[in-house]
Amino acid sequence: MIRILIADDHGVLRAGLHAMLDAEPDIQVVGEASNGIEALRLSGELHPNIVLLDLSMPGPGGIEVTRQLQKTTPVRVLVLTVHEETTLLQEAIRAGAAGYVTKRAIKSELINAIHAVWRGDLYVHPSMTRAMFKDNSSQSTDDNPFEQLTPREIEVLRLIAKGHTNLQAADILSISVRTVETHRANIMGKLGLRGRAEMVRYAMRRGLLE
Repeated sequence: MIRILIADDHGVLRAGLHAMLDAEPDIQVVGEASNGIEALRLSGELHPNIVLLDLSMPGPGGIEVTRQLQKTTPVRVLVLTVHEETTLLQEAIRAGAAGYVTKRAIKSELINAIHAVWRGDLYVHPSMTRAMFKDNSSQSTDDNPFEQLTPREIEVLRLIAKGHTNLQAADILSISVRTVETHRANIMGKLGLRGRAEMVRYAMRRGLLE
């Protein structure tokens, strides 16, 4: 049996995935996590073979959870996300993810991804395959990744670096907390940052806190 831990902050989605995967004869869902801390704790307690992981969750984001899991448990991470940005795909793979599937995938694609990751293969959803062949040389010569940020992402970076929570940033910008979380994940992926401390240091270097 392939033992799966589902990590996503949307309860309805977790329930749907749980029911769908448990219906497969060779797959067993052993637990559910609603945030990054739970994902790390339950991975250590339940010993799943695969963590089906969302990138945008409360607590440590999916990229950081992936990094920590590679250091502490012999588990394979299959990212299941709404994000289709090349930078996030590449960041997830660098962090140690064994697969990357978008949430618009159909059931058969997700099942195929699980089996591929279980076999030890690297799986990337067909809609993202081109990103794996992107010329990394152009990125390595890009001396100013800051220019990749949108104006709204810069606003979110400034607020987070100033110590505001995701909820406070959402209130200030009149957007949803989920949107702030998405912007935060995009910022960290584009700039290669791993947490709030690095975001603060980067914002200080760019003069965003003045």
